[in-house]
Amino acid sequence: MKRILDIITANMQQAFADAGYDAAFGTVTVSNRPDLCEYQCNGALAAAKQYKCAPIQIASAVVAKLDANDYDMVEAVMPGFINLKLSGSFLQRYLEEMRLAEDFGVEKTGAGKTAVVDYGGANVAKPLHIGHLRPAIIGEALKRLHKFMGYNTIGDVHLGDWGLQIGLIVAELQVRKPDLPYFDPDFTGEYPKEAPFTLSELEEIYPTASAKKKEDAEFAEKAHVATFELQQGHPGYRAIWQHIMRVSLEDLHRIYDLLDVHFEKWLGESDADPYIPAMIQRLKDEGHAVMSEGALVFPVAEEGDKKEVPPCILVKSDGAAIYATTDLATMVQRMQDWAPDKMLYVTDKRQNLHFEQVFRAAKKGGIVRPETELGHVGHGTMNGKDGKPFKTRDGGVLRLEQLISDMTDFVRGKVVENKIVSDDEVDETTAKIALAALKYGDLSNQPTKDYNFDLERFAAFEGNTGPYILYTIVRIKSILAKFGAWEHLSIQAPTNASAKDLMLSITKLGPTLEAALNTSSPNQICAYIYDLAGCVNKFYHETRILGEEDGNLKNGYIALIGLAKRILEACIHILGFSAPEKM
Repeated sequence: MKRILDIITANMQQAFADAGYDAAFGTVTVSNRPDLCEYQCNGALAAAKQYKCAPIQIASAVVAKLDANDYDMVEAVMPGFINLKLSGSFLQRYLEEMRLAEDFGVEKTGAGKTAVVDYGGANVAKPLHIGHLRPAIIGEALKRLHKFMGYNTIGDVHLGDWGLQIGLIVAELQVRKPDLPYFDPDFTGEYPKEAPFTLSELEEIYPTASAKKKEDAEFAEKAHVATFELQQGHPGYRAIWQHIMRVSLEDLHRIYDLLDVHFEKWLGESDADPYIPAMIQRLKDEGHAVMSEGALVFPVAEEGDKKEVPPCILVKSDGAAIYATTDLATMVQRMQDWAPDKMLYVTDKRQNLHFEQVFRAAKKGGIVRPETELGHVGHGTMNGKDGKPFKTRDGGVLRLEQLISDMTDFVRGKVVENKIVSDDEVDETTAKIALAALKYGDLSNQPTKDYNFDLERFAAFEGNTGPYILYTIVRIKSILAKFGAWEHLSIQAPTNASAKDLMLSITKLGPTLEAALNTSSPNQICAYIYDLAGCVNKFYHETRILGEEDGNLKNGYIALIGLAKRILEACIHILGFSAPEKM
């Protein structure tokens, strides 16, 4: 269905035309003076120059052509503004259409299109840490938003599973356990099904090997050789790699499940590797890839660049491919398998230049279609409450699982202390509130900005927080449960100012989701539901809902808050959390 602003603008443009003026002057905007009006049109001021008459004269003529039934107030004011307040009957019709429409009538701008969202950024053999929080939850929210807007969506974790880190583990494992069959060149049997290490051992092996590489040149060379032989198909090393993948993925699934983050595809750099040779050869044959100082590069600088954009390196002078190579090969794979209309990458904003190079190479090299939309959502960092990098007490990097645990324990204390729910409901309620606190605390910030993690503030039940949004939903649920069956009830015209404010807030859903989609900004959804929740609570405090004696009025109140609840629930689902039954 049409956005309410589009409807008002269309009516205003028709009024301009009916009054004898160019319809193009009839653009309506949300008022920047909400104390005076809800919407405004300034077109008469511009039209006055063309028609050589006073703006107020034009504005008055246009106002006379508008349908007065659509407005509580429509007036021309000096020097030529047209101020509007919508009528209750207009809002009633619009919200009733929203109530009955699928997904509230939000236009499915992505219908018939496929979007791949590349997020998560996990590496095998390494534990997820707090740096993995933002790409996981921002990416999940953007993926869900694209799905809501009609896209066929594919979320891909794009695992780091094929580089030097694997060679380092192989080399270190050979030092520790040289008698394993993986290192016997004459071994011809089946390799063990059980991994020669536990998850905790694996997570200790990698940092040990990584540190050793910096001090031991011989060991570093062995790791590089092991990486090369792995990628060439060494059977023993491939078997170790499969063990690493199995052990790591099981734990990654577990942690991401705690965050309610779910990937449709668990592909990695290893899956893109087979596409690299043919891609490189084609880029060389077509003259895109050239040699420079012993390396194979793809020049991507363009005339008019205000800053230097270095060539995209495809193969280093030592013959090794790098991230850019893998990212381009991954695009080849995705175009072949899914032919997406859009690919969105969610990573640290410090990778902006990398993706600028890769995107240019993909377009110039014909790896993607000219119309394929490529986007990088570069996020800022999460800092501690003091604004400094978030660290553990001993100065290390905090594990993501520990961060989730800390938030959960803090919320559990509040749930138990305030006796919010019965003992058997504590775990489920705590988990939902903690996840809302964690995700909303992050997503309410603009993705590109850094923010300070404040456990107490994020978990507060008041203010601009996830728990406050959940509390509003639970409050509505309680009222609806006491009322009984309500889903069939129709929206009615507002009977007071707070009801009208709530209705106006509801009408902003579609434009908000469109803006969030176009700018990759889930924070806009957070701002919207915070405003909507505030309007719900104001309406609740100023209106007798269940106590209303007039049955028709009561039904209208219930229908209105029921619609608000459904919209709030849809929005928090997009953001990646859900509401408990009680709080």
